[in-house]
Amino acid sequence: MIGSIAQRLDEIRPHLPASVRLIAVTKQVSLEAMRAAYAAGIRDFGENRVQEAEFKKAQLQDLPGIAWHLIGHLQTNKARKALEIFDLIHSVDSLKIALHLDEIAQKLDSQPQILLQVKLLTDANKYGWIVPNLLSHLAALDRCPNLKIQGLMTIPPLGLDSLKTLAVFEQTRDLADRIRQQNWFNIRMQELSMGMSDDYRLAVKAGATMVRLGRILFGERTV
Repeated sequence: MIGSIAQRLDEIRPHLPASVRLIAVTKQVSLEAMRAAYAAGIRDFGENRVQEAEFKKAQLQDLPGIAWHLIGHLQTNKARKALEIFDLIHSVDSLKIALHLDEIAQKLDSQPQILLQVKLLTDANKYGWIVPNLLSHLAALDRCPNLKIQGLMTIPPLGLDSLKTLAVFEQTRDLADRIRQQNWFNIRMQELSMGMSDDYRLAVKAGATMVRLGRILFGERTV
């Protein structure tokens, strides 16, 4: 197990500049495999579900230096727990959840780091702001003093060819640039979380600062 993950990492790393952070997507991945990934040098683990992350974080307390990332949709009733578990929430996908997180963060006296999830193309299977709505909500987001808004996250629709996928990533980068130029007080556009196992090289080409890799590291999930 350790050897295979380390070998896969060796094949991936030449395609990742030092500026790009590799988030290992560990949804339904065993603790044994996560320990092997840690032994191979991975320190960023991305989970889709709050409950699964809570269990795994408790089981891996002996491993120092892990950063936990929420990359799946966040339900309002899991918001408090998410703030307690995760170092970065990639998937803040509406003004409603952002305002809710800000309110809870104030009560917890915390300043969570978050990304705003956007969708550049219509996709009924994905959460996230469409661009006009996000732009209209920036002023309200900027008035969330307890949130550290660090950038954008996106997931292209399934089935796009490489040119269209690259275009989604480039449009996300351009959107971040546009927001950055507006000089908001509390909104930073330092991070671009985009790219997964099949398209991470395209995401890197477009300027990703974080890629979310699961299958290419751990193989196909069995469940």
